[in-house]
Amino acid sequence: MELLSACSHPCWSLLSLLLGLLLWARRRRAWDPHKCPTDLTGKTVIVTGANSGIGKYVALDLARRNARTILACRSQERGQVAVEEIRAATGNPAVLLRLLDTSSLASVRTFAQAVLREEKRLDVLVNNAGLTGLPFTITPEGLEQTFATNYLGPFLLTNLLLDLLKASAPARIVNVSSFRHSAGTADSRCLTGQERLSSFDATYNSTKLMNILFTAELAQRLQGTGVTANALSPGVVSTGIMRHFSWAVRVLFTLIRPFIKSAEQGAVSTIYCAVSEEVSGITGKYFSSDCRLVLPSRAARDPGLARKLWEESERLTGLTDGPRP
Repeated sequence: MELLSACSHPCWSLLSLLLGLLLWARRRRAWDPHKCPTDLTGKTVIVTGANSGIGKYVALDLARRNARTILACRSQERGQVAVEEIRAATGNPAVLLRLLDTSSLASVRTFAQAVLREEKRLDVLVNNAGLTGLPFTITPEGLEQTFATNYLGPFLLTNLLLDLLKASAPARIVNVSSFRHSAGTADSRCLTGQERLSSFDATYNSTKLMNILFTAELAQRLQGTGVTANALSPGVVSTGIMRHFSWAVRVLFTLIRPFIKSAEQGAVSTIYCAVSEEVSGITGKYFSSDCRLVLPSRAARDPGLARKLWEESERLTGLTDGPRP
């Protein structure tokens, strides 16, 4: 009764009203892709992991802007379904599927070779593909699977496509990271499984830290080329990324789904970095899920750590002597 009495006090009503106005105002200030006039006619974009979730909605938005939109997916079947749906929704016939498994450096090289052979330009590269919840696994190439999928594969792909991006400048590279990067480690021994982290979460968090360090070092190396590179967090989003977790975790995630972002909402910060005029010319930065420029963790801002990770990644991908498709 005392709690009910306290909640009925006029101050509570005023505070509730102010909170409601604050949330309403924040929603009004949020960047809205539908209000962004950017047209991508004559431009070519690649979105990895685009057959579902955030990647699919990013590809859908870019296709609506008339871009030649390449969906880079692991599954032929699911990827083709996404292509047909996006073509039907946008009326854009230039929506294409190309197979890519970022956990395999061989697949990355094959994909990059096809792009360089078939495409005359590349204006936006969105490194979105990622997973979590897999058991510790070493691939046939000697890499830990989650680190290869989320970080090392995108690192190689980006480097192999850099010349095409430069020739198409101004161009953008967008790396999907996470607010969870702040709990990660950038120990390069994790890439080959020499250092084994304690949990799925620790592994995922660390790949997302590496995404930001990669972005920062890449931006430095691209100064003066007209190609920008930025990283972002999509926030807490309801997607299929939890499919590898136990049934109990999936049930819990289903229960909280009404309180988190949909995949379409989660795609907004990625789209913002890919097409908004506000980000034009900005590079080497990290954006929050509400499209605000924010500082990442202290480790993510360590240039020495970024350089060390880059050099080891070059060695593991065979790029030490320069990009070779």
